[in-house]
Amino acid sequence: MSHEEDILDRPIPVHESETRRVRIRIRRKLPGRRLDKYLCGRFRRLSRTAIQRLIKQGAITVNGIATKASYEMAGGDIIELLVPPPEPHEVVPENIPIDVIYEDEHILAINKQPGIICHPARGTQTGTLANALVHYAGQLSHGTDPFRPGIVHRLDKNTTGVMLVAKTDEAHWRLALQFERRTIAKTYLAIVEGEPELDSDEIDSPIGVHPVVRERFAVMVRQSKIDIAKDACTRYEVAERFRGYALMKLSPKTGRTHQLRVHMSFIGHPIVGDTMYGGHHVSERGLTGEGTDAPIITHQALHAWRIEFRHPIHESPLSIEAPFHSRLVRLMQLLRSSRSV
Repeated sequence: MSHEEDILDRPIPVHESETRRVRIRIRRKLPGRRLDKYLCGRFRRLSRTAIQRLIKQGAITVNGIATKASYEMAGGDIIELLVPPPEPHEVVPENIPIDVIYEDEHILAINKQPGIICHPARGTQTGTLANALVHYAGQLSHGTDPFRPGIVHRLDKNTTGVMLVAKTDEAHWRLALQFERRTIAKTYLAIVEGEPELDSDEIDSPIGVHPVVRERFAVMVRQSKIDIAKDACTRYEVAERFRGYALMKLSPKTGRTHQLRVHMSFIGHPIVGDTMYGGHHVSERGLTGEGTDAPIITHQALHAWRIEFRHPIHESPLSIEAPFHSRLVRLMQLLRSSRSV
């Protein structure tokens, strides 16, 4: 599925109470004029992509029948559409607790908790890190997306750890340039299943969208230079060994979606709790033979531990570390007490 198709599959809310119904009669045939292009000219505030999404979900009909965006209109056609209200153009502040581990007048760094996404996927969405940041900070960078104030890079919903946030536009573009040039060093900690054979190694395997499950990614075998798979490289080092598990330091050289999770699964050591990529939940009883069967953590045991970069304004080197949250601390305590090697 292409990025454009993915966008077209996202529904636009068209609740009757929030929309206005519009009826248009086409007086004469418009040769070569597509329905989506025609409506884009009539409704300037709706993007062509938004109109295509409305057509796809049946909110726009021709002569009472759902049709395609490429339909060429004929004289006498009746177009009916439900026009959704304008989406808000700013993120709503919400008093959501955040753990700030570094802050100055240009940037701040937080220790992200599990279960929170970084920014709204649509204008009406709340409960995101962006909502929390807008409430916390008096000023954030604008970037290129009004729904991502201050956010220079992202972590998966259930990946914890250090994230940089820009307060000013200059800090934002200077940090973004460091990410683009790959001069920012990120080190993750992951608790993985199994006992790795090597103490350290590098995984250089391209990643693409899974051929069957479109929400997942997978290591792909390149057939040609135009393949959709993208180069992906991860350096790993075993930090601590246990019976049946290991604590790994992971250093991504590239920044592909789900890269660390996919690469660990690829070498046969999925991350604990990462059920999407072959990992399993662990419990106190499963590790020690005592206690409960409840999962110690209900998400992947992946933590962005350290980030090293140059301050975007002062240009001095900075290294910021984020400690494990309580559930990961508990998991490490149990591994060390009952499964040490």
